Amino acid sequence: MTFGSGDIDPSQVFGGGVARGATPAAQVTFSRRELTSILNLYGRMVAAGEWRDYAMDFMKDRAVFSVYRRTSEAPLYRIEKNPKLAQRQGAFSVIAASGLIVRRGHELDRVLRAIDKSSLALVAN
Repeated sequence: MTFGSGDIDPSQVFGGGVARGATPAAQVTFSRRELTSILNLYGRMVAAGEWRDYAMDFMKDRAVFSVYRRTSEAPLYRIEKNPKLAQRQGAFSVIAASGLIVRRGHELDRVLRAIDKSSLALVAN
């Protein structure tokens, strides 16, 4: 197949593509178990009418799951996984919209309890 002077071969890789034989830059991601725990909490909060949208970002140094009440707002909470902090404070953290770290720890399920409304029990007098 021939291409004219203005035509571009669609199989060519431009910009941020990875050259053949090179490995892509490593990214921090959530494991399947971690993502299942986060999405279970997200589903409960959506059913309760608290949350409506989410976003996931995977970077070289951390993975972030952000939850929103409305899409046009800043995230209510960010659930972050930062492996560099795994030996110190713990790899997982929940960060509020104000930037306050709500909870940090080594186990994701314990960290998520800080924002899980269903795990909070009301005490009646």
